Amino acid sequence: MSFFTESSELKRIGTLIEAHAAPIYAARGIPSEQFAYVLTRPGQDSGRPEGAALRADWRCYPCSLVKVFHLVASQLRLEDGRLAAHGELDRAMRDMILWSSNSATNYIIDLLTGTTGDTLLDDEAMAGWRERREEINRIFAALDWPEFVGINLNQKLMDDLRYGREKVALDLSPAGHNCLTPIAMARLMSEIFGETTLLTLDRRAIVRDHLARDPQSPYRGRGVYQLLGYLGDALPEGTRIWSKAGRTRWLGDERAAFRRHDTLRAILPGGQEFLLTVFTQGEAIAEDDSFLPAIGSLVATELLCE
Repeated sequence: MSFFTESSELKRIGTLIEAHAAPIYAARGIPSEQFAYVLTRPGQDSGRPEGAALRADWRCYPCSLVKVFHLVASQLRLEDGRLAAHGELDRAMRDMILWSSNSATNYIIDLLTGTTGDTLLDDEAMAGWRERREEINRIFAALDWPEFVGINLNQKLMDDLRYGREKVALDLSPAGHNCLTPIAMARLMSEIFGETTLLTLDRRAIVRDHLARDPQSPYRGRGVYQLLGYLGDALPEGTRIWSKAGRTRWLGDERAAFRRHDTLRAILPGGQEFLLTVFTQGEAIAEDDSFLPAIGSLVATELLCE
């Protein structure tokens, strides 16, 4: 059971995506199982979205895509009063998405969970610390959405290896590193950009505004803006874009290294709207600035030709 209804037209486009990816993966010796996507568009008359997917349940290290979950969690806790609004939180939410700042994300995790990552704790204190760190998982588990089964959001975002409490927590976590599935990411994006009760209209607008990307931005050429080398890079002029991407290179930990993902909402110049989430793994793909843009362009071309 998924949040979307299978569409023959989107399945046709999905077949083209797979045909594009397969020879590239094969030429580089990367297993095809390390590629996945979910493609959806709004349904007719505000009905269920239409969609197509490949390996939608792949549990994968998610890089910075988890930051969309942290943004939504922050808005939920601001809404119910368990998180107090303040200027530094606003700045952190902006920078977490706009520049994909790990420091901003980790500040938000501290606020949401009442934890800090620092020196070692004794066993009793560490057990309490780990219980508090599960708060973000509990926020999304409480929604009881089947697409969220198996995801994990209890780890901070790091540029390399972990130390102190963060290392102990990772070693003790049954789920290990953070993980998402393409279908979990796609469901959250669909809720953000659909008619949903997940957030109030005002808070949903805040999340959307943070995710907006301007193809004409003076920051476009900077990698941290996450357009160049990602799904939105080669879309037709005039396309409106909302997205969040992530990439890891070598982190000292094979469980998290060499991923490149993106989740995108686009409205094409002709009004065609789609959501596309792509997960990839493999050094040659993580270092390839052309792979994801070609997929975004392929989908846009096919939808414009309908």
